[in-house]
Amino acid sequence: MTFAFDNTYARLPSRFYAPVSPTKVQAPRIVKFNRALAADLNLDADEASLADILSGNAIAPGAEPIALAYAGHQFGGFVRQLGDGRAILLGEVIAKDGRRFDIQLKGSGRTPFSRGGDGRATLGSVIREYSISEAMAALGIPTTRSLAVVLTGQPVVRENVLPGAILTRVAASHMRVGTFEFFAARDDRDAVSLLATYALQRHYPHAMGSGNDARALLECVVRAQSKLVASWLGIGFVHGVMNTDNMTISGETIDYGPCAFLDEYDPKKTFSSIDHGGRYAFANQPRIVQWNIARLAETLLPLIAEDENVAVLMATERIEQFTAIFDADYARVVRAKLGLAREQDDDASLMADLLSCMASNGVDYTVLFRMLCTAVEDPSEDTRIASLFADSSAFNAWSAAWRHRLEIDDVVEPAVRAAGMRRANPAFIPRNHRVEQAIEAAVQREDFEPFETLVRVLSTPYDDQPEFAYLADPPRPEERVRQTFCGT
Repeated sequence: MTFAFDNTYARLPSRFYAPVSPTKVQAPRIVKFNRALAADLNLDADEASLADILSGNAIAPGAEPIALAYAGHQFGGFVRQLGDGRAILLGEVIAKDGRRFDIQLKGSGRTPFSRGGDGRATLGSVIREYSISEAMAALGIPTTRSLAVVLTGQPVVRENVLPGAILTRVAASHMRVGTFEFFAARDDRDAVSLLATYALQRHYPHAMGSGNDARALLECVVRAQSKLVASWLGIGFVHGVMNTDNMTISGETIDYGPCAFLDEYDPKKTFSSIDHGGRYAFANQPRIVQWNIARLAETLLPLIAEDENVAVLMATERIEQFTAIFDADYARVVRAKLGLAREQDDDASLMADLLSCMASNGVDYTVLFRMLCTAVEDPSEDTRIASLFADSSAFNAWSAAWRHRLEIDDVVEPAVRAAGMRRANPAFIPRNHRVEQAIEAAVQREDFEPFETLVRVLSTPYDDQPEFAYLADPPRPEERVRQTFCGT
């Protein structure tokens, strides 16, 4: 495999990372390779060397393997040093569209940041990240991507002995809020300043030239993260572990360990086994993003203004702007899901009323909104939707309000409106039980067909695929996934 590496992060000062080579594995075998993504990245895939390079057994020419330093607030508590404990950044490539991407091996052995861990990943965690990150990309959500799954031929010991694997992850970058916190905690103002300018140049070049890179970066991150979390709510995604070391400066979704998707709508829903207090529950996600942005702002204060009081005032203003920006972003998501062409003040309340009815009746989030796409053309579909509710009168009352809203918003043909709604309401999401079934088949029987089928169907999530309709079905009670776990 040929990578045209151009490694700008490795040219930053040495305190930003630790040089480290992947630990070689016994019997690398590729079980999934994303050829479409490889083509987009201008990668020339040579089958003979593919497994060796993507397992870390061979270092591609031009690679400069490093583990990145960062800190982070984990469930609200600050950890001064984290870093890439089981991931190694090989380098950066330029895609066909001119954008720069990191190529990283995840599960490639110990690094100076491993903190006693083995630096390895299990096959199950790798399949989970590949399946969900690629589904998110197809759903149109900013996300890291997955290039390959490689079996290592070596076991990994967790609660049980499991097959080991390595994920090749692709990201716009791996800079996190926690990266800034790492240097701020050490009073390394020069490093924070250098990082802020580098991040702005790499991700938001349009914002260069303001004379205050730190303030410009904060403003850009506010907007990127607002748009991201609004899109999460639109598809019922629960990240599960929104620590500051899991929040990217680029505005991409990263780290898919304990994440999951809503089945029945519940704003307080958590899946992560370690989220005991519900800090990262579904409806809390916008608030947590704002909290994380405040932590980023704290690291940038000395650069925003020399006078601390002025810096705090300017940063606070931008943090508080998040609420209005998010409300506008989420309103756009709501209008798309409900088929509303014109903006009105009561759009949010219309959605809130529906969600309240769904929560009290245990109605599946994805199924309901997909059915609305048909109902917008065929009012008789309301009867079938109402049957999803234990109290059908709740939906009937909401439907009357929705249809009245559509009448006064009548600027498009019903078929056109329905088509637009189908682009906002997927038929297929990575159902938690289907992901677990794909993992079980691969881990227990080395049967990768369920994984292949799931990835293929999820690559076109907004299309009706009747032959795979079973993958859109909510879980039966015995299939329901109630807890998810980190892969470490």
